[in-house]
Amino acid sequence: MIFAIGELARRTGVKVPTIRYYEARGLLGVPDRSAGNQRRYGQAELERLRFIRHARDLGFSLAAISALIELQTHPDRTCDTATRIARDQLDATRRKIRRLRALEAELDRITQGCTGDGPARECYVLASLADHELCETDHAPVEG
Repeated sequence: MIFAIGELARRTGVKVPTIRYYEARGLLGVPDRSAGNQRRYGQAELERLRFIRHARDLGFSLAAISALIELQTHPDRTCDTATRIARDQLDATRRKIRRLRALEAELDRITQGCTGDGPARECYVLASLADHELCETDHAPVEG
């Protein structure tokens, strides 16, 4: 089965400019062209794009996806690289979750400190945003 870029986009949920970007980054091969110079994709490209889309949905970086695709092209290699990449993504996700929980706790505390019916000069939300020392949790951004 052969797909035009619009059909490939529809079947994968990936926008046309993003497909072109993935091609430029080398995540998708350069497609064949029709006599009218339209891109033509086959089943392999459809499956590769679904792979990329799923990996992006799971938060993998394009560099990690590139490494995973490289591993796919060498099916006799061990999967330790894939496991390491997935574990790194899991660790990063857990760090983000911890940060989001700290943000949630701090925002909950700040909003509970304000009734919302007083004058702005006495607003605990505004005071808390103006003075980080009023915060009770460490909610600074976490790298990675």
